[in-house]
Amino acid sequence: MTIYYSLTFMLLAAEMVTFCLLVAPLPYKIRKKLFTFLSESPIVAKVAYGLKISFIFVAILFADALQRMFRVTAEAELAKSGHQGVSDVRTETNLAARKFYSQRNTYLTGFTLFLSLVLTRTFYIILDLIHTQEEYAKLKKETTSKPRGSGTQAEDASKQVASLREKLAAEEAKTRDFETLKKQASQQAAEFDRLATKYNEATGSVSNKRSD
Repeated sequence: MTIYYSLTFMLLAAEMVTFCLLVAPLPYKIRKKLFTFLSESPIVAKVAYGLKISFIFVAILFADALQRMFRVTAEAELAKSGHQGVSDVRTETNLAARKFYSQRNTYLTGFTLFLSLVLTRTFYIILDLIHTQEEYAKLKKETTSKPRGSGTQAEDASKQVASLREKLAAEEAKTRDFETLKKQASQQAAEFDRLATKYNEATGSVSNKRSD
């Protein structure tokens, strides 16, 4: 694996760790401090800006890997149909290895880009959830601390509490959906590793080759 794909893999691993940290069942106070720091820290803002630039290069790598995958797939199909007269087992195995590496690079860069979008959306959903919880706790405290006054004020407070409850339930439902997505992503990654291991066992003579 070349250096830029190695860096992409490291970025993907960092994204997976960050995603697990975001959706981890942390106590409310710790989660609030963490997300407040991430959303307000100028250092984090600079790091995020640098990551945006790096994702542009990852997108270019994804386009290049996708183009190579289509080209190698076409060459493999032509070899199977016999249009090129390929009968050497070593040549066929080399084509199969190139096809595998091109697919690996496409999945690696594509999943890195996809997970970056998931991370961004998850961060803002959880941040909205924290703000909603703060508003709900503040309004509930004000409602319980005030003496029973006019019926209009009580009705308005009840409507606000009900509205915040609905919003809080919606945000929690979105968070659960992203946890389900994380489980599916982990299953797909495990399946990819299994297929890669199976392929390396089947083509042991070329398993140590590097991609271009």
